Amino acid sequence: MDLKTKLGAGVVSAAIALVAAWEGRSLIAYVDPVGIPTICDGYTQGVKLGDMASPQRCDALTEQEVRRALSVVDRSVSYPLPDEVRVALSSFVYNVGAGAYANSTLLRKLRARDIAGACQELDRWVYAGGRKLRGLERRRQAERQVCLSSLH
Repeated sequence: MDLKTKLGAGVVSAAIALVAAWEGRSLIAYVDPVGIPTICDGYTQGVKLGDMASPQRCDALTEQEVRRALSVVDRSVSYPLPDEVRVALSSFVYNVGAGAYANSTLLRKLRARDIAGACQELDRWVYAGGRKLRGLERRRQAERQVCLSSLH
């Protein structure tokens, strides 16, 4: 395995750990705070109440979606981002979706090479279904800390 592949695997592992710390795992589908059927570590695509998943299936889905989120982040700017920023923003994109990220002030700041400003924007993303959620506030604080850690 070459160095670039090893480093990429480290970013994926770190992003999975960050996602898992905030999503919580359920092997049985449930309705999330905004009414979306969800399973595993926040996975929602095609989920119906009553669905079940094994821990191995959840691991695979989470890794797949983290890799997808990381790809969205990496393709969104024309310059290399610090790994800590990639980890934090992968967790963010995993949670809010690529569409919300694509239309965000956060991404506009990132494209303007204002990484610190982009990291600070995370604090604005604490609402779900029109309600401010304490869990999202804590998650965004953690993501912001990871994001800014590369700049100190």
